[in-house]
Amino acid sequence: MRNYQELVVWQKSHTLTLKIYHVTKSFPLHETHGLTSQVRRSASSIPSNISEGCGRESNTELKRFFVIASGSASELDYQLLLARDLEYLPLQDFEDLYLLLTEIRKMLHSFINKLNQ
Repeated sequence: MRNYQELVVWQKSHTLTLKIYHVTKSFPLHETHGLTSQVRRSASSIPSNISEGCGRESNTELKRFFVIASGSASELDYQLLLARDLEYLPLQDFEDLYLLLTEIRKMLHSFINKLNQ
């Protein structure tokens, strides 16, 4: 069992999730059960899957959960673009979140590649 809180990728994805919850507070009320919920679920799925994978017994299982986290990051990627284009997300917030998300996605892919070796 690994301590997920020591992983920089988990720390950054947790920070991203907190930021996502903060910025989505200003999304329109009619999006509460739509885009707001989807964005929050995608964001929180990243550190959740990292932590679950760290609790598994094998590298194969760990890799599977990192792949799932990577999929959630890809989903969030599109949702941030959509929120920006719908003008729910100010450009500066979008850029800050997108930069952090891109960094997390690179870290996840690197981790997955190392587990493939």
